[in-house]
Amino acid sequence: MKAVNLFIENVRVAFQAIRTNQLRAILTVFIIAFGIMALVGILTAIESIKSAMTEQFTFMGANTFSIESRGMTVVVGNQRHRTRNYSYISYRQAREFKERYTFPGSVSVSVYASGSATVKYRNNKSNPIISVRGVDENYLETAGYELERGRNFTPQEIQQNRHLVIIGADLVPVLFKNNEDPIDKIISVGPGKYKIIGVLKGKGMSFGGMDQVCMLPHTNVRQYYSRPNMSYTIQVKPHDSKYLDVSISEAEGIFRIVRGLKAMDESDFNITKSDNLLNILLENIKVITYAATVIGLITLFGAAIGLMNIMLVSVTERTREIGIRKAIGAKASFIKQQFLFEAVVIGQLGGLVGIVLGIIIGNLVSALMDASFIVPWIWIINGVIACFVVGVGSGYLPAVKASRLDPIVALRYE
Repeated sequence: MKAVNLFIENVRVAFQAIRTNQLRAILTVFIIAFGIMALVGILTAIESIKSAMTEQFTFMGANTFSIESRGMTVVVGNQRHRTRNYSYISYRQAREFKERYTFPGSVSVSVYASGSATVKYRNNKSNPIISVRGVDENYLETAGYELERGRNFTPQEIQQNRHLVIIGADLVPVLFKNNEDPIDKIISVGPGKYKIIGVLKGKGMSFGGMDQVCMLPHTNVRQYYSRPNMSYTIQVKPHDSKYLDVSISEAEGIFRIVRGLKAMDESDFNITKSDNLLNILLENIKVITYAATVIGLITLFGAAIGLMNIMLVSVTERTREIGIRKAIGAKASFIKQQFLFEAVVIGQLGGLVGIVLGIIIGNLVSALMDASFIVPWIWIINGVIACFVVGVGSGYLPAVKASRLDPIVALRYE
């Protein structure tokens, strides 16, 4: 009970001292708050961006992998991530793989048709920036798309080369005014006319262009968008994500047989997991996180020096007060605790202000990027601990100096 009363008394005296020197205390609080704000704010924004990126890549098709002939090149800073380009994957090879692959999962075959198509409906038409892709009945599942209305292709419609289309969400307001229902309407996609059977759910602008798309049966694309060496893409999504690596090994073995490779031959195709690009980007974001942490810690170090200087000045100004307290029986340990508590309280007030400002600023940045609101609890706890360390570290030397003052000399101080 005595220890509790002593703790309460120290806190009361600390707040009283802070009120006595309000301007100096407020400046110190904001110096510490700025360091914590920089640390928490930047890291909050980074966590929000990472969360949004993970969510968007999940929408693009989680736990899937692709078999492609063309490599992926990603440049982040000075680092270049690239896979090789190989001979094209023919329609026959893609179809044969789909027939041979018996591992539990969904297999889709798709082919790129155009990236600059114009879509028309009556007097309304889009800009020539629409992506057209030939797909099969499983593509929506393996690519992470969902239907907002209408239906998917059937296997029979793919085989029969039907003139049907599924359109992206951004095309609806462009082509159909006054909330007109697009289902069963006939539109022009490039040179051909197609009946709309489905509309995709929107995915937003985070990765751009994913809602400006038209999907046709790949058999139709093969006929009307034919070109030499047209290369197909195979996407596979195992029913159970924990068997993804096993599924990849099975797929590689089967496709090597389809390509006619011998046991000693190198695989002449690329197998890419859906999260490869995400992992590359997240790995580079770690560097930004480390840099932000260093910036915040440097700012906190500067705040600690400022707080120590202010506490030393406070000891000098309150020398007579310290002498009076010692003269009426205050022990050196009590004087030391008093100044330590004062430094810790200032540090925690600065931390509280900095954490609140950091969360607000970090989430304002993430809101501009359409990322979700995040409260970084780990960094909040780390911020509180950092402020405690700053308070103790900055207040210890002044507290020791105050506790060692001779009461007679202190009482004579002017």
